[in-house]
Amino acid sequence: MFRPLTDKHLHIVCLDVPYPVDYGGVFDLFYKIKSLYESGIHIHLHCFEYGRGAREELNKYCTSVKYYQRKSFIKSVSFRLPYIVSSRANPSLLHNLLQDNYPVLLEGIHCTYFLFSGDLKNRKVMVRLHNVEYEYYRELSKATNNFLKKIYFKQESSLLKKYEKRIAGKTTFLTVSEKDTETYRREFGATDVRYLPVFLPFTHVKSEAGPGNFCLYHGNLSVPENAKAARWLIKNVGNLLDIPFVIAGKNPPGYFEKQAHKNDNICIVANPSTKDMDELIRKAQVHLLPSFNKTGVKIKLLNALFNGKYVITNKDGVDGTALESLCEIANTASAYKKMTAQLFHASFTDADITKRKNILEGKYDNEANAQKLIQWIW
Repeated sequence: MFRPLTDKHLHIVCLDVPYPVDYGGVFDLFYKIKSLYESGIHIHLHCFEYGRGAREELNKYCTSVKYYQRKSFIKSVSFRLPYIVSSRANPSLLHNLLQDNYPVLLEGIHCTYFLFSGDLKNRKVMVRLHNVEYEYYRELSKATNNFLKKIYFKQESSLLKKYEKRIAGKTTFLTVSEKDTETYRREFGATDVRYLPVFLPFTHVKSEAGPGNFCLYHGNLSVPENAKAARWLIKNVGNLLDIPFVIAGKNPPGYFEKQAHKNDNICIVANPSTKDMDELIRKAQVHLLPSFNKTGVKIKLLNALFNGKYVITNKDGVDGTALESLCEIANTASAYKKMTAQLFHASFTDADITKRKNILEGKYDNEANAQKLIQWIW
């Protein structure tokens, strides 16, 4: 395997263990690490581990890998700091970062405590924003029906808004969407905020012309927003059309099966393998991807555009992504139902594929984006 050829060393601090790549939040983490490694960078990886375990795969790309525990809610509860930040204020992490003078990339607001505290004030530090976090937690509070979770998400959103404003001027921030760049400038007064597209496992469009066999919604169904979207589709689209409709993803709630059994055309695929999920995405005629959260970039949307056929989403699903021209936009249940019926019998063409290649392959080029990041750091 290729080994780094430069003398450039970089600390990367991850909010979670970035392998396996089995949910949207770790795609950018893992494929950024892999791309920087292939560009010759010596990576010193620091991961917060709370259930995913140590992963041998990461040693292939990193000069060193260290794991840290998050503090419990009781030990890190604060009326000043968001829990996602205070629970990662690990003294061992700071000790290890201070053993040298290498630059530091903090993955997510979650990992920024020592930037906030001033302990890294003499270092080159960048923060990768995965969302405008206070917006993300606000939307989570709307998506959940659990009263205690709703209270927690609202409180966390309030603390995050204050916290993000306090650190916005402390270093360089790298966003995943142009919308997030504008939000940090407008709301928080950030002066050094730059857009860097997400790193992906797919960099070439592999969509196939011709008909598909069913409609598909896919995602991590244990996430409230995704579960809400799937429920909405079952109620407003799937059960009203005589078209095969598959809902596939990680850890679907038990009530999904009960809802599906009421409709002969709806099928739930729980915890599919990567290979099986790829096959579902490739064979689907229409990807139904409504979003009830405007924040960040939806990996499931990019996956469908790179590897699938028609995509229907709403305005929130593409807000700030500049991908509107590659999707069909439907903002109401009736529009979703009508457009699904039309596209299910349409022919996905070579011209559709060429259009996607022209827009996606230049923007989501891991090698080029890694070089851009390296130039910014050094």
